[in-house]
Amino acid sequence: MDTFKAIWITRDEGAKHANPAVVQEIGIDDLMPGDVTVKVTHTTVNYKDGLAMTASAPIARAFPMIPGVDFAGTVVASDRDDFAVGDEVILNGFGVGEGHMGAYAAYARVSGDWLIHRPAGLTGAQAMAIGTAGYTAMLCVMALDRAGVKPDDGPVLVTGAAGGVGSVAIAVLAKRGYHVVASTGRPEEEDYLKGLGAAEIIDRNDFNGDVRPLSKERWAGAVDAVGSKTLANVLSQVKYGGAVAACGLAQGGDLPSFVHPFILRAVQLIGVESVMTPIPVRKAAYDQLAKDLDMAKLDAMTTHIGFDDLLDAGRQIMDGKVRGRLVATF
Repeated sequence: MDTFKAIWITRDEGAKHANPAVVQEIGIDDLMPGDVTVKVTHTTVNYKDGLAMTASAPIARAFPMIPGVDFAGTVVASDRDDFAVGDEVILNGFGVGEGHMGAYAAYARVSGDWLIHRPAGLTGAQAMAIGTAGYTAMLCVMALDRAGVKPDDGPVLVTGAAGGVGSVAIAVLAKRGYHVVASTGRPEEEDYLKGLGAAEIIDRNDFNGDVRPLSKERWAGAVDAVGSKTLANVLSQVKYGGAVAACGLAQGGDLPSFVHPFILRAVQLIGVESVMTPIPVRKAAYDQLAKDLDMAKLDAMTTHIGFDDLLDAGRQIMDGKVRGRLVATF
């Protein structure tokens, strides 16, 4: 097999921090061990990928590393009975792109335990337009379902609305009949967000003030990808018996909150984790996405790029300049 391009992260001997990523020619023998080899056809760019490529956070835990936590592709070699050559597969998370070489190369060699067969009706590009962000958004919606939040209960808030998680959450919640309020720091994205189904747009600065133990009840539920003071303020505004699905920390990992929403309003704060989610739950999330995500809206939130654009996309997402979803086609 000929050499092929990969986004390559290294760390100098004795250094504490990785070097910013570069493009490197590698061969199949440079990949880490695994029982399934996949020809990558599509991938995407998540915030975590931007952190890894720009060396802004210690995402890469082994070196050299190929970043990219999501891919769709075709099996070209397999030592397993459950995956055969020619199968179309998807991978999200499981430490790929962090501790195991990931998506940003023409080929990936991984454990079949991390793969699912691509659902019927989804193209590789659509699967990556969903990606970890979209599947995380679906996990958040499923969490609100389990908490008993219903459309008739009142407005549902989505923070970080113009990002990948927020965009998919808005589209899914709106299709289910919720009155969706989108919080964003980018007022120029109002038309985009309303096109996805948001009924109202509010400024994210509304959630940056001093946190009170309890504020006026506003939200039946919320999907939060921001964390920190934003999440604390959202919790103080959730209605009695409501719930917040929290999946991100774009603003920070702290939570300067009070216990009052939990013990006086019976508010539920539900943590949503996508990296190590069991395979059956992943399949259920993709099945729900096939039903509840309007593919025309998915296309509207997706920008298509190529392999050579990945490094720049990593910088763009770190600067908050990426709207919706990015799909890279190899």
